[in-house]
Amino acid sequence: MIIDVHTHIFPPAIAGGRDLFFRDEPEFQLLYGSTDSKIASVEMLIQSMDENGIDRSVVFGFPWRTAELLARHNNYVLQAAARFPDRLLPLACLNLFSDRCGKEAEGLCLDGARGFGELAIYSAGGNMERVLDNFKQIAALCREKDLALLVHANEPVGHEYPGKAPFGLDLYYNMAKAAAGATLIFAHWGGGLFFYELLKKQAPGLLANIYYDTAASPFVYKNDIYRVAADVAGADRILFGSDYPLLSPKRYFTEIKQSGLQDLEMDAIRGENAARIFRL
Repeated sequence: MIIDVHTHIFPPAIAGGRDLFFRDEPEFQLLYGSTDSKIASVEMLIQSMDENGIDRSVVFGFPWRTAELLARHNNYVLQAAARFPDRLLPLACLNLFSDRCGKEAEGLCLDGARGFGELAIYSAGGNMERVLDNFKQIAALCREKDLALLVHANEPVGHEYPGKAPFGLDLYYNMAKAAAGATLIFAHWGGGLFFYELLKKQAPGLLANIYYDTAASPFVYKNDIYRVAADVAGADRILFGSDYPLLSPKRYFTEIKQSGLQDLEMDAIRGENAARIFRL
């Protein structure tokens, strides 16, 4: 079974008129202001899955600032998963700066969300204390309900690109502390956080149960990252994520095959690990 743990879909109204939704949504404009930034519907995702031999996809939306847009997008994702129950696993998105975050999370659990993601902070500023407090509430809910968390994380150095958050790894490390005992996936290789599992104290134990997805890897990392991450964290904690529609899954499959991993390690990354997490 091949499972893509990182895909985005948008309601048709947003896909067809993105510029109408930039007002009061600077993060959305930052990531999708250019028409080169692809936006996909659920039908497009299913077609891509069929073309690329993907059995299941974890799917989510965007962390809108506006409550109405956030609810509208989450409803679209949940309805899409209800239409394709054998193909899609829905995560609900939340805005970690919002005072409504905790209550929204509780309601979305009842509506069928399998967890929360992609939880993301794309720009500097804002009350980071509130962010961590909200995240702790959500993590506690995920522990109680056995749900998954998927968090955007990016490398703190290197070239700039839209959505590259200006944080060091401290934020993600503190999130790992807050989510102890819950299923936590850091997107984009956790921004390299797994490297610190080589430390002698604290970090190895704290990060031992964290998962890392491969989203956007061909844009950011040499494919040596697969072998290095497998050696440090273990192939059983790496999850294939394409960041669809950003990149075609085929690109990842090629890199995985060229990475020097063993067949069993590749099978684990392409789907077996995710099947275990989502109890498939």
